[in-house]
Amino acid sequence: MATVKLDKGVWQSYFDHMSKIVVGKQTEIEVASLDIGVQPEAKWVPLLGITYDPKNDLLEVLLEGLDHLIRHPRDIYIEQEPAGLASMEVIDADDVRQIIRLRDPIRLPYSPSP
Repeated sequence: MATVKLDKGVWQSYFDHMSKIVVGKQTEIEVASLDIGVQPEAKWVPLLGITYDPKNDLLEVLLEGLDHLIRHPRDIYIEQEPAGLASMEVIDADDVRQIIRLRDPIRLPYSPSP
């Protein structure tokens, strides 16, 4: 897996494109800083979308039942797998790190009713 820092100039177009691909993935979010330690925000919840609004300098990670907002992101690092986006780390202006992990939903085997 390769970790890449995204240039701020591509954030909006990257997340507009990526949001369409990752919808439905299970998502885990942890928030980490020296003040609070590592705090879980969401545990494997379906992802509805990711957007970046340059006007308000706001990254939004929309999950089922949770709208996770990251104001004034400073750096965004993404980790790609052959199958697509695996995780990202967003560091905001206050040096708080948001770690967002994605995985495919677990598929149960199909068994028709008798």
